[in-house]
Amino acid sequence: MLSSPLLLPASTLMRPEKSIEKPKLIDKAFHYLFGIVTRPFAGLALAEKSFVAMVHDKDANTEINSESDFQSHIQNLRLELSRSGYNKERLALAFSLIKRASMLKLGMSHFDVQLIAGQSMFYGNVAEMNTGEGKSLTAILPAAAAALQGIPVHVITVNDYLTQRDADEMKEVYELLGLSVGCIINGLSTEERKVQYACDVVYCTNNELVFDYLKDSIALETRHHQLHLYAENLKGNKQANDVLMLQGLHYAVIDEVDSVLMDEARTPLIISGEENGDSQQELMYKIAVDASRELVDKVHFNIDKVNHKVILTETGKETVYETLKELGGFWKSKIRTHELIYQALSALYLYDKDKHYLIRDGEIQIIDEHTGRIMENRKWERGLHQMIEVKEDCEISNPRKTLARISYQNFFRKYYHLCGMTGTAAEVVDELWGVYGLRVVRIPTNKKCIREQKSVEVVKTEEEKWNKIFARICEIYEGGQPVLIGTHTVLASEILSELLNKQGIEHQLLNAKQDKDEAEIISLAGSYGKITIATNMAGRGTDIKLSDSARECGGLYVILTELHDAGRIDRQLEGRCARQGDPGMFEMILSAEDHLLHGKLIKYIHDIILLVVPGKWKNSVSFNLMKIAQRKVEKKHKKIRKSLLNYDEKQNKLLSFSGKSI
Repeated sequence: MLSSPLLLPASTLMRPEKSIEKPKLIDKAFHYLFGIVTRPFAGLALAEKSFVAMVHDKDANTEINSESDFQSHIQNLRLELSRSGYNKERLALAFSLIKRASMLKLGMSHFDVQLIAGQSMFYGNVAEMNTGEGKSLTAILPAAAAALQGIPVHVITVNDYLTQRDADEMKEVYELLGLSVGCIINGLSTEERKVQYACDVVYCTNNELVFDYLKDSIALETRHHQLHLYAENLKGNKQANDVLMLQGLHYAVIDEVDSVLMDEARTPLIISGEENGDSQQELMYKIAVDASRELVDKVHFNIDKVNHKVILTETGKETVYETLKELGGFWKSKIRTHELIYQALSALYLYDKDKHYLIRDGEIQIIDEHTGRIMENRKWERGLHQMIEVKEDCEISNPRKTLARISYQNFFRKYYHLCGMTGTAAEVVDELWGVYGLRVVRIPTNKKCIREQKSVEVVKTEEEKWNKIFARICEIYEGGQPVLIGTHTVLASEILSELLNKQGIEHQLLNAKQDKDEAEIISLAGSYGKITIATNMAGRGTDIKLSDSARECGGLYVILTELHDAGRIDRQLEGRCARQGDPGMFEMILSAEDHLLHGKLIKYIHDIILLVVPGKWKNSVSFNLMKIAQRKVEKKHKKIRKSLLNYDEKQNKLLSFSGKSI
């Protein structure tokens, strides 16, 4: 049974959320063991056919001849829920009404597997559904079911386009159910956000949601604890309530849960305010960058591409200090000097244009390495952003100071009910359970997948790889089969695009520079003879529909040009083809110069092994070494997430007297 999570009446409680306390060692051990023991059974009870049969039975035996009949059934259900909450039978009735509303307003009825996924999420799990199985429609089931009980719901997606699209497409369904729908996207004013957050179901992006939460935290100052807020209301002070945008953290349904809770959880969400810059600070950044340009690689510093850091040698430390101390001021401090030079070297050698950032309208804009999209209104900290502006000869922006911060881990654990869906959760099962208490339920496909998997090909050099890919595109293009080529960076996508342009081959290019046209470009990628080059965003969340002629040619042909830091992203790209029983093909064409083999040790091992391995085994050996390197990066990222969570828990303990999350 799902009952309202509120401990106090909704009218008197402001911003309800779960309190997060660091668990004791024995509790963590029990939690971990419980996850291991119950994992094999996570989906058994939920996948039973009896629930699906019950939904169909309710659907068949619920007589609805008009919209007023529909509203009558909804009101009766809501009355029952207000008295007794949910049980299996009432949940089946709710799903059948939601299913009927979807058919009436969208002309789409939920598949049985979507009902199973909806049920698993309703009970607080992650539904692993293959790409193309209809996650947007599935999300309505748990979201509307919870909202019918009077619980405010957040449906969280990864970008503004998907947020607006899903809110608009699903609005009529919710309204037929008697529910209001809000939509939070970039550019809304505070007052507009308050109106949207007051709705029964609110579609929003993870970034907008967390930043709004932090803004509420700043507005509340020291009145964060629920007892403080309750006392404010008892005193008749409504002013504190008036400043809040969010109603609280009640119930969240997360689309692309692995992207939100894993990929983006390595970096805390920070609200910062501009400090007044001055000419001295600008001069400081310019001096640091100019001095760093004079330093010599492997003499004054070493670049560790694998761990994404620059290390000053003792020679380098002494050189920069002796060179700059004559300037006086803060340059007399060795620690401060070394920190500035480290940031300048990082800006010069670790952050690449069209990979980590691009220049748009004279400004440095950060590219999200997981999605390939622009991260709006985000800046690097501790002067790094300003150093990159100096490097690219852009106008130097003012430095920023931190006003509030929180990690994704701590934020999402504050929800009373958390669930989600994704196409790729198997790789992070342990972490989803250990950090968020979420179990993964594997959902079967609606139709049998008939994807054809081509053998992996690994060539020696980048140039050889692009030539090989170009030849393969031309070969496929002659037969009219649509092709989608996934690249790791903006730069890589443009290299391939230039090769096609030189031969006069028409194609579509999708990277962070064309992000506003993303949905349209991807939606056409299944047309006959269409060639689409895309960074790893690859239109996540946008359906690629095959034309009849493209289906006859063998469906969408997807080519992966480089393994990503997380194998899940590779699987997402693979899932772009052969959806819902359609034909499709997937192939990897890689290079021994790809970024995963940049580490000195693994590169050395790779080269030595290939000297003794017979020709027919070289591909397999190279690919397996890349997968080993990929798993190493995944472990490093997991360690970063764990360190961030530990830091947050320590900060929360230090600031527990005030409840602040900064």
